[in-house]
Amino acid sequence: MSTIIKVSRNTENAPITPASMQSVAFSHYNNISAQLPIESSTGKLVAGGVKAQATQCLHNIKAIVESIGHGMYDVARINVYLKNITDIDAVNEAYAAFFHGYLPTQTVVAVAALPMDGALVQMDAVITNGEGTHPQDPCDLVKLVRNTTRAPLSNVSTQSVAFSHYNHISAQLPINPETGNVVTGGVKEQAAQCLKNIKAILESIDVPFDDIVKINVHARNLEDIQAIDEAYTTFFPDSSIARAVAYMPARSVVIAEGLPMDALVQMDATVSHGDGTPPQAVEDRHGIVIKANNTDQAPINLISTQTVAFSHYNNISAQLPITSINGEPVASDVIGQATQCLDNIKAIVESIGHVMDDMVKVNIQLKNIADIDAVNDLFGRYFNGDLPAKTVIGVSAIPKGALVQMDAILSNAEGTPPSL
Repeated sequence: MSTIIKVSRNTENAPITPASMQSVAFSHYNNISAQLPIESSTGKLVAGGVKAQATQCLHNIKAIVESIGHGMYDVARINVYLKNITDIDAVNEAYAAFFHGYLPTQTVVAVAALPMDGALVQMDAVITNGEGTHPQDPCDLVKLVRNTTRAPLSNVSTQSVAFSHYNHISAQLPINPETGNVVTGGVKEQAAQCLKNIKAILESIDVPFDDIVKINVHARNLEDIQAIDEAYTTFFPDSSIARAVAYMPARSVVIAEGLPMDALVQMDATVSHGDGTPPQAVEDRHGIVIKANNTDQAPINLISTQTVAFSHYNNISAQLPITSINGEPVASDVIGQATQCLDNIKAIVESIGHVMDDMVKVNIQLKNIADIDAVNDLFGRYFNGDLPAKTVIGVSAIPKGALVQMDAILSNAEGTPPSL
């Protein structure tokens, strides 16, 4: 196994979040914990409305990014969590002041609750890390920023941002790119359009659809998941090779309180990028393979793979507090259910020869945001070293009536092998 190390850092110039690190770098990416609109000097929410709060979230991200020798131009991906989806325009006004000449990919979703009373917005980020982490040598990797007219264009985000061996795709709404309107029909038709847009973006940059390693689905209604899955399974697996091995990417489904354009569903994606970005050699395209793995020590889902590794990262599907024995939530309070989620993640992690301290980012959805302190206390017990970056949101519903759900990103020091 390679000796690439994880680098976890905090700065006093931004708020320090309980049970997480502000910034966790591994190889050529750096994961930034969710930032609330808190002034680090006072520990309190900034005064003013949502635009002022969005500005403070971005100031906090900027302070973290600059504390490790980077700039906002290194941001590859931003996730924006709003209390009210109608605030999106005000947030985008604040957003525009931080990005000039280049826009990262973006996902915007309204949630039921945020971790601090009075907070109207929260943001997390992924930034490029061209210097790598020890013992990698710094290199002048190029970020590839691309749009196509075959999918909806946005004036606040780029459709596709690739760096090194990963490609990030902005959240795709069910918009027909020819009309700019949400497609007619119900949630099944909308889900299909989201996937058509993702596929069009990938085809425009000559990347196969089955190179997707992780999909995030934001749905307005819990009862719509079955219809979304019906559309989803007509797109995956896409190629004959993927069908032969029944490959499905890792996946998380999160219930949203609101989505842009009053959509019923949106999806974003993380994609393997086998050829890398210059100066990595183009002739190595597809020389790195996707490694998908399930273990019977954790619940298996036919719609997703538990863990999908590519290059130096490993993407873990959302884990519900269900056992691999009966597939039903454990009959317990939130601590018992959070324990089951973490035990499932741990079983998956250990099944591929890793440990929990290899985790670089975790996302937690809570049915009751007031449970955050208890879950944070439990969370810390699963790690011996530095904690991962973290994002916590409150949601109004979780599949199977659960109280909590978690997904994760894992460092993968050994990389994935070249194909023979």
